[in-house]
Amino acid sequence: MNTLVCTEPGHFAYDNRPAPVPQPGQALLRIRRVGVCGTDLHAFEGTQPFFVYPRVLGHELAGELVDTGGAEGFAVGDAVTFIPYFNCGHCVACRAGKPNCCVHMQVCGVHVDGGLTELLAVPATALVHGQGLGFDELALVEPLAIGAHGVRRADVQPGEWVLVVGAGPIGLGIMEFARIAGGQVIALDVNEQRLAFCRERLGVAHTINARGTDVAAQLAAITGGDMPTVVIDATGSLGAINQGFAYLAHGGRYVLVGLQKGELSFSHPKFHKREATLMSSRNATRQDFEHVISAMKQGLVKPTTYITHRTGFGEVKAEFASWLDPTTGVIKAMIELP
Repeated sequence: MNTLVCTEPGHFAYDNRPAPVPQPGQALLRIRRVGVCGTDLHAFEGTQPFFVYPRVLGHELAGELVDTGGAEGFAVGDAVTFIPYFNCGHCVACRAGKPNCCVHMQVCGVHVDGGLTELLAVPATALVHGQGLGFDELALVEPLAIGAHGVRRADVQPGEWVLVVGAGPIGLGIMEFARIAGGQVIALDVNEQRLAFCRERLGVAHTINARGTDVAAQLAAITGGDMPTVVIDATGSLGAINQGFAYLAHGGRYVLVGLQKGELSFSHPKFHKREATLMSSRNATRQDFEHVISAMKQGLVKPTTYITHRTGFGEVKAEFASWLDPTTGVIKAMIELP
């Protein structure tokens, strides 16, 4: 079967590999769609934390079931997605119902080979019913679930101001689910094209370009001087994360969805006087996946809105590097397999 391998930063190679033979408890998928996310892009450019090469990328996946692996309620030929965070089921986090931050986590396409291949074996317990959604939609469930989980971590309440820092695909999903939760969303980015996307395609009323402006003053004006009670970072930029502390209201919550390699630095007295809460948000749970699918089926989220670029599997090696260039206007690139 044809497989695309990221052999080292900046380099892909196609490889003809044997088809996987599913082990007991594993399902087999014929991959139909692979969404390209920030993790894939960072891995390609060599900036993804906790990453080793060579690696087959891809974890935003939709496919057709070839072997159910004994999963109840599934049939060969079903269109499905799956939860790509393979957890151990036994550690302190798993026992507490938090498999998304398992001590021994193996993320598909990061710690183990992912979906840029024709056939992929996955734990049958990770399968998620397609519920009539198409392959494009199913491939976008996972990135939207990341956003939904961050919003759930923040416990967004109706009417409160939610600042989302970073208007990439994950940030856009956070905005969508903050809106669904009743939050008043403010988008902050340095890319005017992406901010325009927020306004025109997602209906975000308040956008701020961080370049050459007093962001805190604009936030104060928008919120009547209160500042946002929820700040969610989706940039993975150390500078942006550190700066985000200054935008938080007294009593507010700061959630880090984006991931970077450095150490945070902020004023403890300023953070303390706010009695602020700082938390991370990692991956997502089945609850989040089901919430996203429900929102799609109700028409609350239109996932194909995010797809700006498409390519066939055979063209990925030639086109992938271009998706790192912000001038291409890429929001979500979708790879199609026959």
